[in-house]
Amino acid sequence: MFDLQALQQKIPRYIIGLSSGTSCDGIDAVLVRLKGTGPEMAMRLLASNTFPYDEDFRLALLSEHKTDREICQLNFQLGELLAQAALEMIKIAKEQNIEVDFISSHGHTIAHLAPPTFSKIGILQIGEPAVIAERTGLPVVSDFRARDMAAGGQGAPLMPYADWILFRRSNRTILCINIGGISNMAVIDPDFQKIFAFDTGPGNMAIDATVRLLTRGAENMDRDGRMARHGKVIDEFLEYLLDHPFFVKVPPKTASREDFGEENYLRDALASRKEYPIEDLVATVTTMVVRTIVDAYERFVKPQYTIDHIIIGGGGAKNRTIHKWLSKSLAPIPVFTSDQYGIPNSSREALSFAILGNETICGTPANIPQVTGASRPVVLGKITPP
Repeated sequence: MFDLQALQQKIPRYIIGLSSGTSCDGIDAVLVRLKGTGPEMAMRLLASNTFPYDEDFRLALLSEHKTDREICQLNFQLGELLAQAALEMIKIAKEQNIEVDFISSHGHTIAHLAPPTFSKIGILQIGEPAVIAERTGLPVVSDFRARDMAAGGQGAPLMPYADWILFRRSNRTILCINIGGISNMAVIDPDFQKIFAFDTGPGNMAIDATVRLLTRGAENMDRDGRMARHGKVIDEFLEYLLDHPFFVKVPPKTASREDFGEENYLRDALASRKEYPIEDLVATVTTMVVRTIVDAYERFVKPQYTIDHIIIGGGGAKNRTIHKWLSKSLAPIPVFTSDQYGIPNSSREALSFAILGNETICGTPANIPQVTGASRPVVLGKITPP
């Protein structure tokens, strides 16, 4: 029988964190040791791994025209893949004589209809936790965003809570910029009540979609930012991209594929500009990503906070062109990667959801109302017993 109280009292707890990001590359998995909860939490990363999706499954996740039946099937398919990833991490744990206590899985967001953009709100995340629990014999924490939305929030961003646990320093204020499928930033102040975070707009989602559409699927990303580095910005295209209504909104605000999916945001715009070289189009979209991050900092962060360090993470941190352009635009503030702060970039999101899962088990609220717009702090996630 599943004993939640015993799990709450266990010191330390060993957790597998699983994440399937908006970019649809694959599953990131971590094995962590955690003690405590809230500000007293102590964490150690023991192992990490990435399990790429095969191309057919990745394209199925990326499709913007899924039927109800296909969504149901993807839910269980992803559940099986998440379970396989967890089982591989359990093998690693056993090699270290560690018994895993539970699994924390973010799953994959199919639809995120957040207020105030949508009057009829909702969120759907797949990666069936019952499948993971059945295959592994372990409790599973999942579906973190719905409770924040039920409390009036936007369900995102949620990573700032984990960023505060991971990166806070008593003597400095840090700006964490995460460039995943969606880009977001979080001001990590030593005082928890002063955390400020929001989505800035599209990140890798837009760049990857541009490359995929222009190469007809032959390539999926701009590796190291090479295309953007050799391209020239198309001013009228950049103006079009920056004209999206999301960019003039004030925080709290969250972005999703409903805002910046390729169908609505890029496909027609790229099709009508076929006369330009691919490098110029990719350079322009990359400039949009960097510009919207910098503009968000200038408008919403700089007037209120003195930032000592900037930490960038997510897939965009691997893009050398983005890193160079951001560092130049945000100078003289020093820009670091999360690796330089002791947290491997490839593990950061899975690690964040291991932290959030720990808080679910402990009954500790882990949303930040001033960030998401929720009416109050709430315990996130749902628990599926083994």
